[in-house]
Amino acid sequence: MAGIKSLAKDTAIYGLSSIIGRFLNWCLVPLYTITFPVAEYGVVTYVYSVVALALIILTYGMETGFFRFANHERWKDPMQVYSTALTSLAVTSSLFVLLVLAALGPVTRWMQCDGHSDYVVMMALCVAIDAFLALPFSYLRYKKRPVRFATIRLVNIGINIGLNLFFILLCPWLMRVAPGTVDWFYRPDFGIGYIFLSNLIASLVNFLMMIPELTGFRWRFSRRLLGEMLRYSAPLLVLGVAGIMNQTVDKLLYPYLVSDPAEAMEGLGIYGANYKVAIVMVMFIQAFRFAYEPFIFSQAKERGEKSKQAYRDAMKFFVIFAIVLFLGVMFFLPVLKYFISPKYFSGLAVVPLIMLAEFFFGVFFNLSVWYKLSDRTVWGMYFSLIGVAVTVVLNVLLVPRFGYMGCAWAALASYFVMMTASYFIGQRLNPIDYPVKRLLAYLGAGAVCYAVGLWLAVTPWMWLNYIIRTAIIAAFLALCVKKEHIPLPAKLLHR
Repeated sequence: MAGIKSLAKDTAIYGLSSIIGRFLNWCLVPLYTITFPVAEYGVVTYVYSVVALALIILTYGMETGFFRFANHERWKDPMQVYSTALTSLAVTSSLFVLLVLAALGPVTRWMQCDGHSDYVVMMALCVAIDAFLALPFSYLRYKKRPVRFATIRLVNIGINIGLNLFFILLCPWLMRVAPGTVDWFYRPDFGIGYIFLSNLIASLVNFLMMIPELTGFRWRFSRRLLGEMLRYSAPLLVLGVAGIMNQTVDKLLYPYLVSDPAEAMEGLGIYGANYKVAIVMVMFIQAFRFAYEPFIFSQAKERGEKSKQAYRDAMKFFVIFAIVLFLGVMFFLPVLKYFISPKYFSGLAVVPLIMLAEFFFGVFFNLSVWYKLSDRTVWGMYFSLIGVAVTVVLNVLLVPRFGYMGCAWAALASYFVMMTASYFIGQRLNPIDYPVKRLLAYLGAGAVCYAVGLWLAVTPWMWLNYIIRTAIIAAFLALCVKKEHIPLPAKLLHR
């Protein structure tokens, strides 16, 4: 029991740092969308989509490989495993930077950064540093040092946000009132480059903070060990690439599916900004994932009907809270939309589609229990590859005709296919008797609440509309509490 409590505490710290980081970076979106033209924000969206994919490729499953071999009975010295993997990542990260520099012109054009090769160089360095540091972060987890892990993560985020505010808000103001203080280093025409520069400086500070994890031991390299680690990690690389492609391939393909380059980057900017509005659902799923994985593996020890009931309950309450979150965002979208600049409002129609897509992904993640506990993780790779195929095909078919709305529909279809495939195959290979009828009933009730909320809340007084919509959400929650026989706190009952 003590081990489970320790795991839960560490998971909460790791999860908190990641969720806070995602939330704080999310808060930069209003600054970007208000400050920069739509097409320039489209470049930012595209660059960070490439970065996400590059990071997965350049870490090539070494984090999980390190955990596996550091605890392997044949490799008695974890530090040899650590130094071997570090050496490998150092070499591949350095080669990556050299390759980018050698082909800087073509890469710059491919990255939609024509005339700004400095953007590409900065992000190549960022990717190389972050890929290399992925292993020291894993080492901190291996040594059970969640506080140091979270501290370094949060320092990185704080520096990144602080520099964004400095370069994008403070420096332009100083250029107007006291130009002599900043004109020796600040270039107003550098634009979105300051987003990338802030990221690079934060990554360099992270590297300096990680020096204790890179020194104080004897570096030893084993070719045989590296070969075994690479063979073990290869399927994880495929799974990771497929997973990140599901999230980014629509943004990577978009510039090539729209004939006018300027229109393409504007559309991508609008899509990327409105995607951020829907990221509330993504953050909820991220929080759920950090809690759910240790939960399912601890429940696996129980076996039998007790553990299966726990998985059923987890699915049920995930669906309920996700529906509440969806209703909350959609009912209050007239206010939440000001999270981005009005020049992006034309893309608000993607928000419900993306939220539904992320909801399907959350259900898919719940369903993953069957192949994770039966050591059939290859099925996770198959489902991810199917999702990528659906995304690519539908983007090619829909984007030329419907623009960024085609991206949203493709994401929705992709996650729906992954979810349904996982459910039906799981019911054959390792069945869990989920309360499907009740879940569908909750989905139906949520759809009715959404329709009623839009139909009733048409008064000229916005405050009254929001009271009506809040009452509808409360009614849905009351229905769920009654159906699930959830006991209310005694103080609430005696009011």
